[in-house]
Amino acid sequence: MRQPTTPKSPLFWIPSTWFAMGLPFVALSTASAIMYKNFGISDTSIAFWTSLIMLPWTLKPLWGPFLEMFKTKKYFVYITQIITGSIFGLIAISLHLDHFFSISITLMAIIAISASTHDTAADGIYLNELDPAQQAKYVGWQGAFYNVAKIVSGGLLVYLAGELEKRYGLINAWVTVMSFYCIIMVSLGIYNMKMLPEGGVSKQVGTLQEGFDVLKDVIITFFQKKNIWYGLAFIVFYRFAEGQAIKITPLFFKATRAEGGLGLSTSEIGLLYGVFGAAAFVLGSIVAGNFVSKSGGLTRKSLLILCCFFNLPFAAYAYLAIALPTNLYVIGSAVAIEYFGYGFGFVGLILYIMQQMAPGKYKMAHYAFGSGLTNLGFMLPSMISGFVSDKIGYQYFFIWVLVSTIPAFLISWLVPLPNLNEEKI
Repeated sequence: MRQPTTPKSPLFWIPSTWFAMGLPFVALSTASAIMYKNFGISDTSIAFWTSLIMLPWTLKPLWGPFLEMFKTKKYFVYITQIITGSIFGLIAISLHLDHFFSISITLMAIIAISASTHDTAADGIYLNELDPAQQAKYVGWQGAFYNVAKIVSGGLLVYLAGELEKRYGLINAWVTVMSFYCIIMVSLGIYNMKMLPEGGVSKQVGTLQEGFDVLKDVIITFFQKKNIWYGLAFIVFYRFAEGQAIKITPLFFKATRAEGGLGLSTSEIGLLYGVFGAAAFVLGSIVAGNFVSKSGGLTRKSLLILCCFFNLPFAAYAYLAIALPTNLYVIGSAVAIEYFGYGFGFVGLILYIMQQMAPGKYKMAHYAFGSGLTNLGFMLPSMISGFVSDKIGYQYFFIWVLVSTIPAFLISWLVPLPNLNEEKI
Protein backbone atom coordinates (compact mmCIF):
# COMPACT_ATOMS: atom_id res chain seq x y z
CA MET A 1 0.00 0.00 0.00
CA ARG A 2 1.27 3.47 -0.92
CA GLN A 3 2.21 5.47 2.15
CA PRO A 4 0.94 9.05 2.46
CA THR A 5 3.60 11.62 1.72
CA THR A 6 1.79 14.72 3.00
CA PRO A 7 3.76 16.57 5.69
CA LYS A 8 2.18 16.50 9.12
CA SER A 9 2.31 20.22 9.73
CA PRO A 10 -0.46 22.33 8.14
CA LEU A 11 2.19 25.03 7.67
CA PHE A 12 3.35 23.11 4.61
CA TRP A 13 0.05 23.74 2.79
CA ILE A 14 -1.99 26.50 4.45
CA PRO A 15 0.33 29.40 3.41
CA SER A 16 0.57 28.25 -0.22
CA THR A 17 -3.16 27.53 -0.51
CA TRP A 18 -4.40 30.80 0.96
CA PHE A 19 -1.83 32.74 -1.03
CA ALA A 20 -3.36 31.07 -4.09
CA MET A 21 -6.79 32.25 -2.93
CA GLY A 22 -5.84 35.90 -2.69
CA LEU A 23 -3.69 36.28 -5.81
CA PRO A 24 -6.31 35.77 -8.57
CA PHE A 25 -9.08 37.51 -6.63
CA VAL A 26 -7.10 40.75 -6.35
CA ALA A 27 -5.78 40.37 -9.90
CA LEU A 28 -9.35 40.33 -11.25
CA SER A 29 -10.88 42.91 -8.91
CA THR A 30 -8.10 45.53 -8.72
CA ALA A 31 -5.02 44.95 -10.88
CA SER A 32 -7.09 44.32 -14.02
CA ALA A 33 -8.94 47.62 -13.51
CA ILE A 34 -5.66 49.52 -13.48
CA MET A 35 -4.47 47.62 -16.54
CA TYR A 36 -7.61 48.44 -18.53
CA LYS A 37 -7.46 52.08 -17.42
CA ASN A 38 -3.96 52.27 -18.86
CA PHE A 39 -5.25 50.79 -22.12
CA GLY A 40 -7.83 53.58 -22.39
CA ILE A 41 -10.98 51.62 -21.53
CA SER A 42 -13.77 53.79 -20.03
CA ASP A 43 -14.53 53.71 -16.31
CA THR A 44 -18.07 52.55 -17.10
CA SER A 45 -16.84 49.47 -18.98
CA ILE A 46 -14.07 48.72 -16.48
CA ALA A 47 -16.33 48.92 -13.44
CA PHE A 48 -19.13 46.90 -15.03
CA TRP A 49 -17.13 44.05 -16.50
CA THR A 50 -14.47 43.65 -13.77
CA SER A 51 -17.35 43.50 -11.27
CA LEU A 52 -19.54 41.11 -13.25
CA ILE A 53 -16.76 38.56 -13.64
CA MET A 54 -16.63 38.27 -9.81
CA LEU A 55 -20.09 36.62 -9.81
CA PRO A 56 -18.72 33.05 -9.37
CA TRP A 57 -17.57 33.95 -5.85
CA THR A 58 -21.25 34.60 -5.08
CA LEU A 59 -22.54 31.47 -6.81
CA LYS A 60 -19.85 29.04 -5.60
CA PRO A 61 -22.09 27.44 -2.91
CA LEU A 62 -24.35 26.16 -5.71
CA TRP A 63 -21.76 23.71 -7.04
CA GLY A 64 -20.04 22.98 -3.71
CA PRO A 65 -22.03 19.76 -3.03
CA PHE A 66 -21.09 18.36 -6.44
CA LEU A 67 -17.38 18.61 -5.70
CA GLU A 68 -17.99 15.81 -3.20
CA MET A 69 -18.82 13.42 -6.04
CA PHE A 70 -15.53 13.37 -7.94
CA LYS A 71 -11.90 12.86 -7.00
CA THR A 72 -10.80 14.56 -3.74
CA LYS A 73 -10.77 18.11 -2.44
CA LYS A 74 -6.99 18.05 -2.83
CA TYR A 75 -7.43 17.34 -6.55
CA PHE A 76 -9.74 20.30 -7.03
CA VAL A 77 -7.37 22.62 -5.19
CA TYR A 78 -4.19 21.90 -7.13
CA ILE A 79 -5.87 21.38 -10.51
CA THR A 80 -7.70 24.72 -10.28
CA GLN A 81 -4.44 26.43 -9.34
CA ILE A 82 -2.83 25.04 -12.48
CA ILE A 83 -5.87 25.92 -14.63
CA THR A 84 -5.97 29.46 -13.22
CA GLY A 85 -2.28 29.95 -13.92
CA SER A 86 -2.60 28.61 -17.46
CA ILE A 87 -5.43 31.01 -18.25
CA PHE A 88 -3.38 33.93 -16.98
CA GLY A 89 -0.87 32.84 -19.63
CA LEU A 90 -3.59 33.04 -22.27
CA ILE A 91 -4.51 36.53 -21.05
CA ALA A 92 -0.89 37.58 -21.56
CA ILE A 93 -1.11 36.38 -25.17
CA SER A 94 -4.51 38.07 -25.71
CA LEU A 95 -3.14 41.54 -24.92
CA HIS A 96 -1.48 41.59 -28.34
CA LEU A 97 -4.79 40.99 -30.13
CA ASP A 98 -7.12 43.60 -31.64
CA HIS A 99 -10.11 42.59 -29.50
CA PHE A 100 -8.00 42.13 -26.38
CA PHE A 101 -10.61 43.59 -24.00
CA SER A 102 -13.45 41.18 -24.81
CA ILE A 103 -11.08 38.21 -25.04
CA SER A 104 -9.23 38.95 -21.80
CA ILE A 105 -12.45 39.66 -19.86
CA THR A 106 -13.85 36.31 -21.03
CA LEU A 107 -10.68 34.56 -19.89
CA MET A 108 -10.88 36.34 -16.53
CA ALA A 109 -14.45 35.08 -16.13
CA ILE A 110 -13.13 31.52 -16.56
CA ILE A 111 -10.45 32.26 -13.98
CA ALA A 112 -13.18 33.42 -11.58
CA ILE A 113 -14.99 30.07 -11.94
CA SER A 114 -11.76 28.15 -11.41
CA ALA A 115 -10.58 30.29 -8.48
CA SER A 116 -13.92 30.28 -6.65
CA THR A 117 -14.07 26.48 -7.01
CA HIS A 118 -10.55 26.38 -5.58
CA ASP A 119 -11.67 28.40 -2.55
CA THR A 120 -14.58 26.04 -1.82
CA ALA A 121 -12.37 22.95 -2.00
CA ALA A 122 -9.63 24.57 0.10
CA ASP A 123 -12.12 25.48 2.84
CA GLY A 124 -13.28 21.87 2.79
CA ILE A 125 -9.74 20.58 3.32
CA TYR A 126 -9.22 22.99 6.20
CA LEU A 127 -12.45 22.00 7.96
CA ASN A 128 -12.02 18.26 7.37
CA GLU A 129 -8.32 17.87 8.13
CA LEU A 130 -8.08 20.07 11.23
CA ASP A 131 -9.91 19.73 14.52
CA PRO A 132 -11.48 22.84 16.09
CA ALA A 133 -8.38 23.58 18.17
CA GLN A 134 -6.15 23.40 15.11
CA GLN A 135 -8.59 25.50 13.08
CA ALA A 136 -8.32 28.26 15.69
CA LYS A 137 -4.55 27.84 15.87
CA TYR A 138 -3.93 28.23 12.13
CA VAL A 139 -6.65 30.71 11.17
CA GLY A 140 -4.13 33.53 11.57
CA TRP A 141 -1.91 31.90 8.96
CA GLN A 142 -4.84 31.92 6.53
CA GLY A 143 -5.37 35.64 6.91
CA ALA A 144 -1.68 36.43 6.86
CA PHE A 145 -0.93 34.74 3.54
CA TYR A 146 -4.17 35.88 1.94
CA ASN A 147 -3.04 39.40 2.75
CA VAL A 148 0.47 38.69 1.49
CA ALA A 149 -1.16 37.71 -1.80
CA LYS A 150 -3.08 41.01 -1.82
CA ILE A 151 0.20 42.89 -1.34
CA VAL A 152 1.88 40.94 -4.14
CA SER A 153 -1.07 41.12 -6.54
CA GLY A 154 -2.38 44.62 -5.90
CA GLY A 155 0.90 46.22 -4.85
CA LEU A 156 4.13 44.59 -6.00
CA LEU A 157 2.97 43.38 -9.42
CA VAL A 158 1.15 46.64 -10.16
CA TYR A 159 4.30 48.54 -9.19
CA LEU A 160 6.33 46.23 -11.45
CA ALA A 161 3.92 46.90 -14.31
CA GLY A 162 4.42 50.63 -13.86
CA GLU A 163 8.19 50.35 -13.95
CA LEU A 164 8.10 48.07 -16.99
CA GLU A 165 5.74 50.46 -18.80
CA LYS A 166 8.46 53.13 -18.68
CA ARG A 167 11.09 50.85 -20.20
CA TYR A 168 9.32 48.41 -22.50
CA GLY A 169 5.91 49.92 -23.28
CA LEU A 170 2.38 49.34 -22.04
CA ILE A 171 1.58 46.04 -23.73
CA ASN A 172 4.90 44.36 -22.93
CA ALA A 173 4.65 45.48 -19.30
CA TRP A 174 1.28 43.87 -18.69
CA VAL A 175 2.15 40.79 -20.75
CA THR A 176 5.06 40.30 -18.36
CA VAL A 177 2.89 40.80 -15.27
CA MET A 178 0.21 38.38 -16.49
CA SER A 179 2.98 35.90 -17.22
CA PHE A 180 4.14 36.25 -13.62
CA TYR A 181 0.61 35.44 -12.43
CA CYS A 182 0.76 32.38 -14.68
CA ILE A 183 4.11 31.16 -13.35
CA ILE A 184 3.18 31.75 -9.70
CA MET A 185 -0.16 29.93 -9.88
CA VAL A 186 1.14 26.95 -11.86
CA SER A 187 4.08 26.63 -9.47
CA LEU A 188 1.70 26.67 -6.49
CA GLY A 189 -0.38 23.96 -8.14
CA ILE A 190 2.63 21.71 -8.66
CA TYR A 191 3.78 22.32 -5.08
CA ASN A 192 0.35 21.60 -3.57
CA MET A 193 0.02 18.46 -5.66
CA LYS A 194 2.66 17.04 -3.33
CA MET A 195 1.91 18.86 -0.07
CA LEU A 196 -1.86 18.95 0.33
CA PRO A 197 -3.74 16.36 2.40
CA GLU A 198 -6.65 14.63 0.70
CA GLY A 199 -9.31 16.62 2.53
CA GLY A 200 -11.48 13.70 3.55
CA VAL A 201 -14.07 11.67 1.70
CA SER A 202 -17.67 12.89 1.68
CA LYS A 203 -20.35 10.54 2.96
CA GLN A 204 -23.22 12.88 2.04
CA VAL A 205 -23.17 12.82 -1.72
CA GLY A 206 -22.78 9.82 -3.98
CA THR A 207 -24.98 10.41 -7.00
CA LEU A 208 -26.04 13.42 -9.02
CA GLN A 209 -29.57 13.22 -7.58
CA GLU A 210 -28.19 13.14 -4.04
CA GLY A 211 -26.13 16.22 -4.88
CA PHE A 212 -29.24 18.10 -6.00
CA ASP A 213 -31.15 16.89 -2.93
CA VAL A 214 -28.45 18.18 -0.58
CA LEU A 215 -28.25 21.49 -2.44
CA LYS A 216 -32.04 21.86 -2.29
CA ASP A 217 -32.08 21.20 1.46
CA VAL A 218 -29.20 23.64 2.01
CA ILE A 219 -31.06 26.41 0.16
CA ILE A 220 -34.44 25.74 1.83
CA THR A 221 -33.05 25.61 5.36
CA PHE A 222 -30.98 28.75 4.71
CA PHE A 223 -34.06 30.78 3.77
CA GLN A 224 -36.02 29.32 6.68
CA LYS A 225 -33.70 30.91 9.22
CA LYS A 226 -35.24 33.45 11.56
CA ASN A 227 -34.91 37.06 10.38
CA ILE A 228 -33.18 35.88 7.18
CA TRP A 229 -34.46 38.82 5.11
CA TYR A 230 -33.09 41.29 7.64
CA GLY A 231 -29.82 39.39 7.44
CA LEU A 232 -29.72 39.51 3.65
CA ALA A 233 -30.45 43.25 3.72
CA PHE A 234 -27.63 43.71 6.21
CA ILE A 235 -25.17 41.82 4.01
CA VAL A 236 -26.10 43.79 0.88
CA PHE A 237 -26.31 47.30 2.34
CA TYR A 238 -23.31 47.03 4.66
CA ARG A 239 -21.08 47.04 1.55
CA PHE A 240 -23.21 49.31 -0.65
CA ALA A 241 -20.87 52.31 -0.41
CA GLU A 242 -17.70 50.20 -0.40
CA GLY A 243 -18.64 48.43 -3.62
CA GLN A 244 -18.78 51.79 -5.39
CA ALA A 245 -15.75 53.44 -3.82
CA ILE A 246 -13.24 50.60 -4.04
CA LYS A 247 -13.83 49.97 -7.73
CA ILE A 248 -13.45 53.62 -8.77
CA THR A 249 -10.63 54.70 -6.44
CA PRO A 250 -7.72 53.26 -8.48
CA LEU A 251 -9.28 54.68 -11.64
CA PHE A 252 -9.53 58.07 -9.92
CA PHE A 253 -5.88 57.79 -8.89
CA LYS A 254 -4.86 57.02 -12.48
CA ALA A 255 -7.05 59.62 -14.25
CA THR A 256 -5.36 62.87 -15.29
CA ARG A 257 -5.90 66.06 -13.32
CA ALA A 258 -7.72 67.51 -16.31
CA GLU A 259 -10.22 64.66 -15.87
CA GLY A 260 -10.54 65.37 -12.14
CA GLY A 261 -8.16 62.58 -11.08
CA LEU A 262 -4.85 62.59 -9.25
CA GLY A 263 -2.69 61.73 -12.27
CA LEU A 264 -0.65 59.07 -10.45
CA SER A 265 1.59 56.63 -12.26
CA THR A 266 0.96 52.90 -12.17
CA SER A 267 4.02 52.45 -9.96
CA GLU A 268 2.74 55.02 -7.46
CA ILE A 269 -0.62 53.27 -7.27
CA GLY A 270 1.18 49.99 -6.61
CA LEU A 271 3.10 51.61 -3.76
CA LEU A 272 -0.07 53.10 -2.26
CA TYR A 273 -1.84 49.75 -2.12
CA GLY A 274 1.20 47.59 -1.41
CA VAL A 275 2.63 49.72 1.41
CA PHE A 276 0.09 52.13 2.90
CA GLY A 277 -3.02 50.04 2.23
CA ALA A 278 -1.67 46.62 3.19
CA ALA A 279 -0.09 47.75 6.47
CA ALA A 280 -3.21 49.65 7.53
CA PHE A 281 -5.50 46.74 6.65
CA VAL A 282 -3.53 44.25 8.75
CA LEU A 283 -3.40 46.70 11.67
CA GLY A 284 -7.13 47.36 11.44
CA SER A 285 -7.92 43.64 11.45
CA ILE A 286 -5.77 43.05 14.55
CA VAL A 287 -7.28 45.99 16.44
CA ALA A 288 -10.80 44.89 15.50
CA GLY A 289 -10.19 41.42 16.92
CA ASN A 290 -9.15 42.90 20.26
CA PHE A 291 -12.07 45.34 20.19
CA VAL A 292 -14.70 42.64 19.61
CA SER A 293 -13.13 40.39 22.24
CA LYS A 294 -13.21 43.15 24.87
CA SER A 295 -16.77 44.09 23.82
CA GLY A 296 -17.98 40.60 24.64
CA GLY A 297 -18.78 39.68 21.06
CA LEU A 298 -21.09 41.27 18.53
CA THR A 299 -23.57 43.58 20.29
CA ARG A 300 -25.71 46.38 18.94
CA LYS A 301 -23.17 48.94 20.13
CA SER A 302 -20.12 47.11 18.77
CA LEU A 303 -21.86 46.50 15.42
CA LEU A 304 -22.59 50.21 15.00
CA ILE A 305 -19.00 51.09 15.89
CA LEU A 306 -17.72 48.57 13.35
CA CYS A 307 -20.10 50.05 10.76
CA CYS A 308 -18.71 53.52 11.46
CA PHE A 309 -15.13 52.36 10.95
CA PHE A 310 -16.13 50.57 7.75
CA ASN A 311 -18.00 53.45 6.11
CA LEU A 312 -16.89 56.83 7.46
CA PRO A 313 -13.27 56.58 6.15
CA PHE A 314 -14.62 57.03 2.61
CA ALA A 315 -14.63 60.70 3.53
CA ALA A 316 -10.86 60.56 2.99
CA TYR A 317 -11.43 59.86 -0.71
CA ALA A 318 -13.98 62.67 -0.92
CA TYR A 319 -11.28 64.97 0.46
CA LEU A 320 -8.82 63.76 -2.20
CA ALA A 321 -11.37 64.33 -4.97
CA ILE A 322 -12.08 67.88 -3.76
CA ALA A 323 -8.56 68.99 -2.77
CA LEU A 324 -6.60 67.03 -5.45
CA PRO A 325 -3.37 67.01 -3.41
CA THR A 326 -0.04 66.24 -5.08
CA ASN A 327 1.86 65.00 -2.03
CA LEU A 328 2.06 61.21 -2.18
CA TYR A 329 2.20 60.95 1.61
CA VAL A 330 -1.07 62.86 1.94
CA ILE A 331 -2.68 60.52 -0.61
CA GLY A 332 -1.12 57.52 1.11
CA SER A 333 -2.52 58.68 4.46
CA ALA A 334 -6.02 58.74 2.96
CA VAL A 335 -5.51 55.21 1.63
CA ALA A 336 -4.24 54.09 5.04
CA ILE A 337 -7.28 55.60 6.80
CA GLU A 338 -9.68 53.84 4.47
CA TYR A 339 -7.87 50.48 4.62
CA PHE A 340 -7.59 50.60 8.41
CA GLY A 341 -11.34 51.20 8.56
CA TYR A 342 -11.92 48.39 6.07
CA GLY A 343 -9.84 45.93 8.08
CA PHE A 344 -11.56 47.00 11.29
CA GLY A 345 -15.13 47.20 10.03
CA PHE A 346 -15.23 44.08 7.86
CA VAL A 347 -15.03 42.01 11.03
CA GLY A 348 -18.62 43.06 11.77
CA LEU A 349 -19.86 41.45 8.57
CA ILE A 350 -17.92 38.21 9.11
CA LEU A 351 -19.06 37.89 12.74
CA TYR A 352 -22.68 38.45 11.74
CA ILE A 353 -22.51 35.65 9.18
CA MET A 354 -20.76 33.30 11.61
CA GLN A 355 -23.08 33.97 14.54
CA GLN A 356 -26.43 34.70 12.89
CA MET A 357 -26.50 32.94 9.51
CA ALA A 358 -24.18 29.92 9.73
CA PRO A 359 -25.44 28.02 12.83
CA GLY A 360 -27.58 25.00 12.08
CA LYS A 361 -27.53 21.71 10.18
CA TYR A 362 -25.36 22.96 7.30
CA LYS A 363 -22.99 25.28 9.10
CA MET A 364 -20.23 25.21 6.46
CA ALA A 365 -22.65 25.45 3.52
CA HIS A 366 -24.65 28.27 5.09
CA TYR A 367 -21.48 30.15 5.93
CA ALA A 368 -20.49 29.76 2.26
CA PHE A 369 -23.89 31.12 1.21
CA GLY A 370 -23.52 34.10 3.53
CA SER A 371 -19.98 34.89 2.43
CA GLY A 372 -21.01 34.48 -1.22
CA LEU A 373 -23.83 36.96 -0.76
CA THR A 374 -21.42 39.49 0.74
CA ASN A 375 -19.65 39.39 -2.61
CA LEU A 376 -23.00 40.07 -4.31
CA GLY A 377 -23.47 43.08 -2.04
CA PHE A 378 -20.13 44.35 -3.27
CA MET A 379 -20.53 43.36 -6.92
CA LEU A 380 -23.87 44.99 -7.73
CA PRO A 381 -22.94 48.56 -6.72
CA SER A 382 -19.51 48.07 -8.29
CA MET A 383 -21.10 47.31 -11.64
CA ILE A 384 -22.87 50.69 -11.80
CA SER A 385 -20.12 52.74 -10.14
CA GLY A 386 -18.28 53.49 -13.39
CA PHE A 387 -21.45 54.74 -15.05
CA VAL A 388 -22.17 57.04 -12.08
CA SER A 389 -18.62 58.42 -11.90
CA ASP A 390 -18.54 59.06 -15.66
CA LYS A 391 -21.84 60.97 -15.42
CA ILE A 392 -21.16 63.19 -12.40
CA GLY A 393 -17.35 63.28 -12.15
CA TYR A 394 -15.03 62.02 -9.44
CA GLN A 395 -15.65 64.87 -6.98
CA TYR A 396 -19.42 64.42 -6.83
CA PHE A 397 -19.06 60.66 -7.08
CA PHE A 398 -17.18 60.38 -3.78
CA ILE A 399 -19.68 62.73 -2.15
CA TRP A 400 -22.37 60.36 -3.41
CA VAL A 401 -20.43 57.48 -1.83
CA LEU A 402 -20.78 59.18 1.56
CA VAL A 403 -24.54 59.47 1.02
CA SER A 404 -24.54 55.77 0.10
CA THR A 405 -23.29 54.86 3.58
CA ILE A 406 -26.67 55.79 5.12
CA PRO A 407 -28.35 52.41 4.36
CA ALA A 408 -25.50 50.62 6.14
CA PHE A 409 -26.09 52.60 9.33
CA LEU A 410 -29.85 52.08 9.16
CA ILE A 411 -29.65 48.32 8.69
CA SER A 412 -26.95 47.99 11.37
CA TRP A 413 -29.36 49.70 13.76
CA LEU A 414 -32.39 47.65 12.73
CA VAL A 415 -31.06 44.14 12.05
CA PRO A 416 -32.12 41.73 14.84
CA LEU A 417 -29.40 39.99 16.84
CA PRO A 418 -31.50 37.24 18.44
CA ASN A 419 -28.63 34.91 19.34
CA LEU A 420 -26.78 37.56 21.31
CA ASN A 421 -27.28 39.52 24.47
CA GLU A 422 -28.38 42.91 23.20
CA GLU A 423 -26.65 45.85 24.74
CA LYS A 424 -28.75 48.95 25.36
CA ILE A 425 -27.30 52.19 24.05
